[in-house]
Amino acid sequence: MPYTKRRRLVSSAVAVTLGATAIAACGSSSDDGEARSGPVSLTYWTWTPGMDKVVDLWNKGPGKKEQITVTVKKQASGDTLVTKILTAHKAGKAPDLVQAEYQALPTLVSNDALADIGDTVGGAKSKFAEGVWQQTTLGTDAVYAVPQDIGPMMFYYREDLFKEYGLTVPATWDEFAETARKLKKAAPDKDLTTFSANDSGLFAGLAQQAGARWWTTSGDKWKVGINDAATKKVADFWGGLVEEGAVDNQPMYTPAWNKALNTGKQIAWVSAVWAPGTLTTAAPGTKGKWAMAPLPQWNEGESSTGSWGGSSTAVTTDSRNKEAAAKFAAWLNTDGEALNALAKEGGIYPASTSAQLSGAFTSPPEYFSNQPDFYKKAAGIAETTAPSAWGPNVNVAYTSFKDAFGAAAKNKSDFTAALDTMQEDTVADLEKQGFGVAE
Repeated sequence: MPYTKRRRLVSSAVAVTLGATAIAACGSSSDDGEARSGPVSLTYWTWTPGMDKVVDLWNKGPGKKEQITVTVKKQASGDTLVTKILTAHKAGKAPDLVQAEYQALPTLVSNDALADIGDTVGGAKSKFAEGVWQQTTLGTDAVYAVPQDIGPMMFYYREDLFKEYGLTVPATWDEFAETARKLKKAAPDKDLTTFSANDSGLFAGLAQQAGARWWTTSGDKWKVGINDAATKKVADFWGGLVEEGAVDNQPMYTPAWNKALNTGKQIAWVSAVWAPGTLTTAAPGTKGKWAMAPLPQWNEGESSTGSWGGSSTAVTTDSRNKEAAAKFAAWLNTDGEALNALAKEGGIYPASTSAQLSGAFTSPPEYFSNQPDFYKKAAGIAETTAPSAWGPNVNVAYTSFKDAFGAAAKNKSDFTAALDTMQEDTVADLEKQGFGVAE
C-alpha cells in the first residue's frame, strides 16, 4: 500500500457484531455457484505497487500446481475503490478478489459484496494477532478477508534535538504536553509536532488507543459513539494544546510540513510503522537523526497503541471460484516468500506476526539505520494494538472530521464541538441510508 494511502486506516480488533439490518444483506456463506472444474482464472483488484510481481510467484509456483491463475488489475484506493466494487457488484460483475482497507469491510459486507471464506482460510488464524484477525471477522463466526498489512502507531522524534534541548521521550500524554511546553519555552520558533486535521485516520487511531469504539451494535441497530468519553478525552487534549500554542495547528503532507520536519522546526511526529518511507521523502536531510519509541500512554504503566493504516484481501460474492480465490488470499498473506516480495515491491508492514521479524524485517529501514532494533520494537508495539470498531459509513465520519476539525484547528476553537458535529453527521447519514440507529 503506498505510504500516502496506507495512513488512512486502522488495524486491530473489531468489536462490532453486525446487526440484523446488515446480516440480512449478507447472503449465504456457502459457495453457491462454485464453478471449479479444471483450470481457474481469477481477477484481483489491488492498489499495492508491484503486486503483479508478487502474483507471478503464485502463478509460477503454487498456482501452477493448483491450476489457479491470478491476474492483477491495478486500481485506485480508498473510497474510490469501494465505490467501484459496489457498482460492479450491483451489476454482478465484481472481480474474484479485492484489496480492502479494514474500515471498509463493514460497508462491503452489509452490501453483500464479500463472501465468507472461513472454511478455506480459517486455519490461517494462528498467523495473526487476535485483534487483527477479529477485524476481518467483524465479531461474527464468518471470515470476510485475510489480513495483509497493518499500521501500529508509534512516536518518532529527533534524537539529536531532544538531547540539545534537554527533553526526554514522553511515556505518558501528560509528559507529552509538558515536553511540548518545555520546547516552546526553550525555542519559541520550534514546535514538538502539529495537530493535523487533513488525515482522519490519525485521530481515529489516537481515539482507538484511548479506548474508543465508534460503531457498535445494539440488537439490530447500529450505535454510534464517536463523541464518547474516550474520544472526548483525546479531542480535549489536542484542542487544549492547539489553543495554548504548545503545538502547531497546520496540516501534514504539505510543502510547509515537509520543510518543518527537514529543518527541525518540528522535532517529533505521532505516526505509524510506515513513517520511515514518508520521512525519506519529507525530510531527507535528517536521515539517521530520528528515533522511534512507543506511543505515550494515558496512564503510567499501560501499554497500548492505536493503528493508522492497513488492508486485507477479500473474496467477492460474485466470484464463481470462491474456494480457489480464498486459497490465493491465504497464500498471499501467510507465505514467507510472498510476504518478503510484498515488503520489497509494495513497502508493506505485514499483518502476519511470523513475517514481522524475518526476511525484509531483520534489518532496520535505511532511514533508521541508527536504530538496529527498529522492527523488533515495532513488532512488540504491534502486539499492543487496541481494539477498534468500524461501521458502514466511515467515509462520512472521516469527511465530517476534516471539515469540522479543520475549522476548529485553524481557528483554535472548541474541539469538543467539532466532535459533536462529527457524531451528528454520522448518525444522520446512517438514518438516511435506512439503517436502524440506537440512541
